[in-house]
Amino acid sequence: MAFQDWMKQANLIGGDWVAADSGETIDVTNPATGDVIGTVPKGGKAEAERAIKAAVAAFPGYRDTSLMDRCALLWKLHDALMDNQKDLAELLTVEMGKPLAESMGEIAIGAQYVRWFAEEARRAKGEIVPAGVNGRRILVTKHAIGVVGMITPWNFPSSMLARKIAPALAVGCTVVAKPATATPYSGLAWGALAEEVGFPKGVVNVVTGSAKDISKAMMDSFDLRKITFTGSTEVGKELIRGSADTVKKVSMELGGNAPFVVFDDADLEKAVEGAMVSKFRNAGQTCVCANRMIVQSGIHDAFVKRLVERTEALKVGDGLEKGVEQGPMIDMDAVEKVEDFVADARDKGGAVVTGGARHDKGGTFFQPTVVTGATQAMKFATEEIFGPLAPVFKFETEEEAIEMANATVYGLACYAYTSDLGRAFRLNEGLQYGMIGINSGLITTVEAPFGGVKESGLGKEGGSQGLDDYLEVKYVCIDGI
Repeated sequence: MAFQDWMKQANLIGGDWVAADSGETIDVTNPATGDVIGTVPKGGKAEAERAIKAAVAAFPGYRDTSLMDRCALLWKLHDALMDNQKDLAELLTVEMGKPLAESMGEIAIGAQYVRWFAEEARRAKGEIVPAGVNGRRILVTKHAIGVVGMITPWNFPSSMLARKIAPALAVGCTVVAKPATATPYSGLAWGALAEEVGFPKGVVNVVTGSAKDISKAMMDSFDLRKITFTGSTEVGKELIRGSADTVKKVSMELGGNAPFVVFDDADLEKAVEGAMVSKFRNAGQTCVCANRMIVQSGIHDAFVKRLVERTEALKVGDGLEKGVEQGPMIDMDAVEKVEDFVADARDKGGAVVTGGARHDKGGTFFQPTVVTGATQAMKFATEEIFGPLAPVFKFETEEEAIEMANATVYGLACYAYTSDLGRAFRLNEGLQYGMIGINSGLITTVEAPFGGVKESGLGKEGGSQGLDDYLEVKYVCIDGI
C-alpha cells in the first residue's frame, strides 16, 4: 500500500464511510508545499449525533465482549499500525509537516500505547473491602463508562488519538472521535485500521468538520458520558463548562509553558542535547516542549554558545526530504504568533542571536531562533510559544530558578539538568508540574502517566492511571451472608 490508500475522504459512522449531509468538504493542505492534498467532509451537528447514536447502539455488545477478545483486537490493531508504519508516517508528514523520522516515531509510540493498554486492561482490578459488621461483603468493581467523545489536536494527530482510543477500547467503551481539521487523515486512518482488524460496526466512529458544531453535539448529548480533549487551555475551559449540564466525566490535556532549567553543575553537552530535542522537535509545536530556557549564571554563556551552534546546524525543509530536522509550521497564524513573540522580546531588551524571521524557503517555514536576555516581562515568560523559538533566561540561585519555573498558570512538563542528587529530589518537591524530566529532555513513555496540574489539565494518559478516566467505580454491599 501507499500512504494515499489511507487517505479516507469520508467519515466513518456506524461502520459506513459517508459524506457530510450537505455534501460540503474541507480542503486539507500540505504545509510544506501549500498544495491541497485532498478533502474531507464538513460534518456538523447531524453527523455527530448519528455517530453518537451508532456508538450507543454498539456499546452493550462491545462492553460484554470478553476481555481476552478485546485484547486480541487491540493486539491486531498494534500489528496493523506497525505493518503500515511507513505509509502512515508519510501520510502524517504530508498533512502535518513534521520530519518523516519524527512521524515514524509517532506511529510507533501510538502502537505502543495500544499494546500497553491491551495488557493493562487485564489488571483493572476491583477490591473486596473488609466490612465493619458481620454478615456483609463489600465489593468495589470497575465498569466501562460508555460512549466517549474524543477531540484531538493537529500537532500529534495519530499518537494523541492512540492515548485515548486504546484505553477506551481496552475497557469496553465505544468511541466518537473528532480529529483536527488541519490533520484529519491520521484520525480517519484509525477508523480504517479498526475496521480492518475486526472491531464491530459502531465501536469506532470518526467525524470531521466543524469543531464548534461537533463538540457542541457531544456536550449536549446525555448518552455520551465522557469527553477527552487535547488542545489549548482556552478551548478546554469551554468544554469543561459545556460538560456541566450533563455532568460528563472529562479529561483535559491542555497548554503548557515548560521551563528547561540548567544548573551550573549540569553536563553541558547533555543539557544542550536535551534542549534541542525538547525545543525543536516538531518545530517546537508540542505542549511539552521547552518554552523557557532558564540557565544558571555560571554556565549561561557556554550553554548559549553551544545552543546557538546546534540551532544554526538544524536542517530545515520538507519533512519528506532526507535529513530534514525541522519542517514547516502548521499555518500562517502560527508563524505570525512566533513573530509577535520575537518582536515583543526585542522591544523589551532581548537579543536575537540566531534566526528570528521567516525562513527563505517561504511559506510557513520559520528560522530556528534563540533569544537571550529574556525577562519575566516578555510574553513568552507566561504564554505558550508553540514554535521554534528558544528564549534564554538567567538565574543565580536554586530558589530563584524554582520561583521562575513556577511563575505561570500552566503545570504540564518541566525539565532540569543537574548532577546534584539532593537537588533532584528538592526539584521534585518544589516544581509545580505533572511531569518532571531530570537530565532528560524527552520523557513521554507509555508506562508513565502523562498529564499536568493547574491550568494544564485534568486526568492522566498512559501508565496504569490511563485506564481510570474510562472506568466508573461501583460499590456493592451484600448483606445476609
